[in-house]
Amino acid sequence: MRVAVLCLLGAWVAWPQFRSTVPLVVAPTTVKDAKGRFVDGLDASDLVLYDNNVRQPIQVDYQSFPISLVVAVETCSNSGPILDKLGDSGILFSQLVAADQGEAALITFSKKVTKHVDFTSDPDDLTHALRKLHKERAPAVALDALVRAEEMLSHRAPGRRPVILMVAETRDRSSAAKLDEVLLEVQRRNTAVYWLSYSAFLAPFTNRKIKTYGDVEDPSERGKDKVHDATPIPDDTQPWNFIAGITELAHLKSPNLASMFTRLTGAREIGFMTKHGLEEAIHDIGEEVHRQYILTFPPPPGLPGQFHKIRVVVKDRPDLTVKTREGYWAVQ
Repeated sequence: MRVAVLCLLGAWVAWPQFRSTVPLVVAPTTVKDAKGRFVDGLDASDLVLYDNNVRQPIQVDYQSFPISLVVAVETCSNSGPILDKLGDSGILFSQLVAADQGEAALITFSKKVTKHVDFTSDPDDLTHALRKLHKERAPAVALDALVRAEEMLSHRAPGRRPVILMVAETRDRSSAAKLDEVLLEVQRRNTAVYWLSYSAFLAPFTNRKIKTYGDVEDPSERGKDKVHDATPIPDDTQPWNFIAGITELAHLKSPNLASMFTRLTGAREIGFMTKHGLEEAIHDIGEEVHRQYILTFPPPPGLPGQFHKIRVVVKDRPDLTVKTREGYWAVQ
């Protein structure tokens, strides 16, 4: 990481900032038992947080922070079958992830990043926009999408919990943004980055339903021309070939952004291929976000650029599995 960038960033922003007068590190923490069930009812005396193996005094926030969610969908040439599965997901993003008092926005990215829906609590706005998405023959700029999402979140009211949900391949292709700078910005705002990933190789083989013009028609226009509504949209998926395969294999050398961002922020990467798998993944993310313990603590002094590894355990309960963010870089 570049020290110059770290120094410029200064202190990070903590979304429970109205409860503290100092910058805080936020560590959303998930606790499960041996059967994978969420464990509720713990308090600050049960949870122990270590920063570089040094125990830190923590505060556990029990209130539910309203969520500001940005859904970022890749629309490059490999994404057509995935976009077809997203059409009915607006209500899931709105009601399961953003949930009560929450708000959600939608952006897409291929060669550039496009905002389709600004923050709203109306799931119909998301659903309508998702049904009209189409793929573009351009490389995916995932890092640029994360930058745009963070910029949108930066304008939300203090005290809201920032969450980004990427629906994309795991690697970037041609972003202008720099990886280290994006990682630091995500950390600075204590944003959770969840990632719904898929295989560009296998996605074309998962579509069984033939998409028609009626599927993407505005609801107010649907039914006026039944022949038009029933007409299949031409399939513009390019057949897989050897050259495309070599290109994808070369692409695998780039960093796995899904793993990197989810581990750093304490979120999850979930792979899916079917519509049912997508809906289950959104459900799982929504449940996790709303069943986490929100741990906060003032960071101990450290040299700019030094990575602090975080570990959380439940006192006297080695049978429980605890997941939190992997750590953070000292910036002051």
